[in-house]
Amino acid sequence: MATETILAVDRVTKRFPGVVANDAVSVDIRRGEIHCVLGENGAGKTTLADILYGVYRPDEGTVRLNGEPLELHTPGDAIAAGIGMVHQHFELVPPMSVVENVVIGTSSSQWLDLSVVRGRLNEFFQNYEVEIDPDAEVGRLSVGEQQWVEIFKTLYFGVEVLILDEPTAVLTPQGVQELFRILRRMRDEGLTIILITHKLKEVMELSDRVTVLRLGKVVGTVNTADVEMRDLAQMMVGREVLFQFDKERSEPGEPVLEVDGIHLASVTGRGSLKGLFLTVHAGEVVGLAGVSGNGQNGLFDALVGVEKPSAGAIRIAGVDTAELSANRIAQLGVASVPADRIAQGLLMDFTVKENLVLGRHRSNPFSRGGLLNRAAIDGFAAESIKGFDIRTPSASQSTRTLSGGMARELSGEPSLLIAHQPTRGLDISASEYVRRRLLEERERGAAVLLMSEDLDEIFQLSDRIAVIYDGRIVSETTPEQADLESLGLSMAGADTVEAGSAS
Repeated sequence: MATETILAVDRVTKRFPGVVANDAVSVDIRRGEIHCVLGENGAGKTTLADILYGVYRPDEGTVRLNGEPLELHTPGDAIAAGIGMVHQHFELVPPMSVVENVVIGTSSSQWLDLSVVRGRLNEFFQNYEVEIDPDAEVGRLSVGEQQWVEIFKTLYFGVEVLILDEPTAVLTPQGVQELFRILRRMRDEGLTIILITHKLKEVMELSDRVTVLRLGKVVGTVNTADVEMRDLAQMMVGREVLFQFDKERSEPGEPVLEVDGIHLASVTGRGSLKGLFLTVHAGEVVGLAGVSGNGQNGLFDALVGVEKPSAGAIRIAGVDTAELSANRIAQLGVASVPADRIAQGLLMDFTVKENLVLGRHRSNPFSRGGLLNRAAIDGFAAESIKGFDIRTPSASQSTRTLSGGMARELSGEPSLLIAHQPTRGLDISASEYVRRRLLEERERGAAVLLMSEDLDEIFQLSDRIAVIYDGRIVSETTPEQADLESLGLSMAGADTVEAGSAS
């Protein structure tokens, strides 16, 4: 194992109004290692990465690179010093070519010979066995290929330290393994990699060492080989975390959701559908697995009434929803958790407790005789804040959390629950709670459609698994019968035979 320190963080503190994001953080990153930084939301891991990449300057403490003090004012300073970062949301210009994306924004880009850049990129791609045309338009590349462009764009400038923020979020299982293969090779060739991820299984598989942050402070740094996944989880949250959930064998009832060959040319640009069939019964969880951008958003919008299919039909409890408003669909007993809870699920200028009852504020127990029942609202808010670990000083504060929409939708005993990325952005403890609640809804008899890019979550909670690709369901299986390799191939479009209606 590598022992030479390349990047030393010594008692770094960074404050924001009302928050100490990094509190005297000290960590050493060794040359030629894969070092994971773990922590719940608000633990300070992204702030630390931004300090190392020149986005923020520390209020106190020092950072040394190769033993020399590091003064960074911009990301450009970081790259010049030898530190690069690939963000979870790519910073590429879709209409431009791969070559142009690599050089755009550099101070000397107008003087660069693109044929030289193209040659160097081809060397990178050939060396690591990545098939990408340097002259291809970036917007036409797959999401995984775009990620490689970001990585090689950073390596083109000769960085010694590469920071990756949630790099597997957009990849199939095969894509994850290919990424890991190449990252290990880069590490063996001397590159130092800092990985920010919340996926503990990937940490255990890939990293050499792990630093855990909690509430802005370092809990500890450990050799990955010396710990188990539950040890890291306990370091993150300060208690034992449940990873496996006991669930009774599913005995599905009548169909609650029937999606009959719907087509949708999305006017919002959130994903088109091309003849999608899907059925979810009472008392079961159907997990919808797929790489982001294959129609999940469009399906969600169609199910909740935000968009109307151009062909096919959606029936909820036997009722055709073609002519129904979103509000009327909700009154059929439909609860929905959108993936982007800030944009679609919350009113950010409202208080936490107002958001928690939004949509049910006219119903018992939150309203009586047309007047709000403040005591019931306050009691529900207190219970939800505790259960979902909503970190707010008061239920009367303006909403600044992603968890409020989740608590609201899981509290109404719906007959159909559509959960789109329900644990995205949540801490381990809150994720544990949400997953347990989804199973409780199933046991109560609700039909649950779980749309998730987290395959561990899909396998843990689902009774049946449907794979979506290019706006259609292309395969169906069960967690017991599923093979991860074949599932990944379906997610990548290798199996393009429509599965038909699930029953």
